[in-house]
Amino acid sequence: MVRRLDVTGADGVRLAAWEFTEQGHEKGRGRARPRDDRDPRARAGSSAALLLHGLMGRASHWAPTARWLAARHRTVALDQRGHGGSDKPAAGPFTREVYVADAVATIEQLGLGPVTLIGHSMGALTAWQLAAERADLVRALVICDMRASALGAASQREWQDWFRRWPVPFASLADVRKWFAEDDPWVERPNPARGEFFAEVMTEGPDGWYPVFDPAQMLTSRATWVHDAHWDSLAQVRCPTLVVRGLDGELGRAEAQEMVRVLPHGAYAEIPDAGHLLHYERDHADAWRAAIDPFLTGVLTS
Repeated sequence: MVRRLDVTGADGVRLAAWEFTEQGHEKGRGRARPRDDRDPRARAGSSAALLLHGLMGRASHWAPTARWLAARHRTVALDQRGHGGSDKPAAGPFTREVYVADAVATIEQLGLGPVTLIGHSMGALTAWQLAAERADLVRALVICDMRASALGAASQREWQDWFRRWPVPFASLADVRKWFAEDDPWVERPNPARGEFFAEVMTEGPDGWYPVFDPAQMLTSRATWVHDAHWDSLAQVRCPTLVVRGLDGELGRAEAQEMVRVLPHGAYAEIPDAGHLLHYERDHADAWRAAIDPFLTGVLTS
């Protein structure tokens, strides 16, 4: 069962948070889109987890993880500004500061703190910057396939070119799945999970399927972190932290292990054969859980 909880973020931006519970989930389906339930009441619990998706993602991408987490934690996933069901303000801002402030507002307004933060990609950066700035709100942290090193201007230009190649509008969701899983020049080999990932962030228009987000806003968001390294903020994280990577993901082993060394209380896990979407790939669901569950169990019982 999933219900929607509205949150007021920085500058009054309306954010959609989704609370997952064990009961009433659909059997046999790994990725059900959250239903819209505006009941503001929060389920009480001795611990809480806040899940932060990556760039272009949405809260529903966490559904498989959130369902098993809900057995022990109050579990909430946030649609970050510009994504999913949250506001997409035309004038922004989409800075690192407002993404962190939005996550702080979610924790405080929903009474989640001290919370276990689990972030993927951009969401992981938001999570560790929040943990560095507001240690009082964070109990533990899981960093999922996010680099601390600067990526540089060339990386941003590659993304600009990539967005221009999208054959928007897509004629059908089947076309979305096929393009992102097979036809996209960035795909080295067929990747059905990638196709499903992008199918979840499309919405139907009068002439076809479009992303629910504005690609220009995604580039603006990304520009706020790709030019800088983030080692200093990582070193300021004082809570127990797990760095997780897929062997075929974007975070290399050497950098991941250096991140663990920089963290005052860091630990490391990797998932063989998984890619950047290691938390989402059905074929690696058991390995993903096996990688993070012992860490979370230790945090919960400490």
